[in-house]
Amino acid sequence: MSDSPAYTPPAVWTWNRDNGGKFANINRPVAGATHDKELPVGRHPLQLYSMGTPNGVKVTVMLEELLALGHAGAEYDAWLIPIGEGAQFGSGFVAINPNSKIPALMDRSGAQPVRVFESGAIMMHLADKFGAFLPEGGAARAECLSWLFWQMGSAPFLGGGFGHFYAYAPAKMEYPIDRYAMEVKRQLDVLDRHLAQVRYIAGDEYSIADMAIWPWYGTLAKGQLYGAGEFLQVQEYTHVLRWTDEIAQRPAARRGRMVNRTWGEPASQLHERHDASDFETRTQDKLGPAP
Repeated sequence: MSDSPAYTPPAVWTWNRDNGGKFANINRPVAGATHDKELPVGRHPLQLYSMGTPNGVKVTVMLEELLALGHAGAEYDAWLIPIGEGAQFGSGFVAINPNSKIPALMDRSGAQPVRVFESGAIMMHLADKFGAFLPEGGAARAECLSWLFWQMGSAPFLGGGFGHFYAYAPAKMEYPIDRYAMEVKRQLDVLDRHLAQVRYIAGDEYSIADMAIWPWYGTLAKGQLYGAGEFLQVQEYTHVLRWTDEIAQRPAARRGRMVNRTWGEPASQLHERHDASDFETRTQDKLGPAP
């Protein structure tokens, strides 16, 4: 196995601003804001700044599930942060998330606003705040959190590893695609073996572990991520597909998948969400195939 031409790393790395990748216009080796831009604030207790990528979908699914349970305090405004345009480097967003990644949440329900960034942290914050979708203690909580952090640690190999080199790199290279395809299939096998024994990721109860894993691996299992379904032979993972399809039938999950989405069928997109009535013109029967 070899890539051509051969590459020898320099003694000292320097930034090539035009590296040819799809996201070369926004990737950079330093942190901080690139421009002044205050964030809008809506009328609800929770202000979400995000985009409908898998990491963003985790949180909007959870918020919709909380509302479906009757937690009125989970009402939220979801503001679109178009990351392809570099909006995540605006001063207002960086003040909430110094890492400049979506999603980011401002919880304004208390006397002082609380910022929460990183999707897993947001989900834990909401689960503890409302007492839902995360067991209170013991083995059940440990199991749920173990799978939540499994997703947090595994998805970078799927997205930044396989997804980048398979779909976004300026040239196809055998070694990284082969390396990350092997790892992604191993991850799918981990899930498939586990879901052969349980209904949901953490056991019999639907939890934040399902909400975190489904937008990444459910979408992958349905062949809708990076156009890699056939390449990865995702149909082999029958238990993952069973679980994926079950979650896809949940009305709250379907609503959450629409929020801050800017691609696909128009009926599957809700660029910003400020009220439950925003979904009314996009009925469930127009959402298309799962997940």
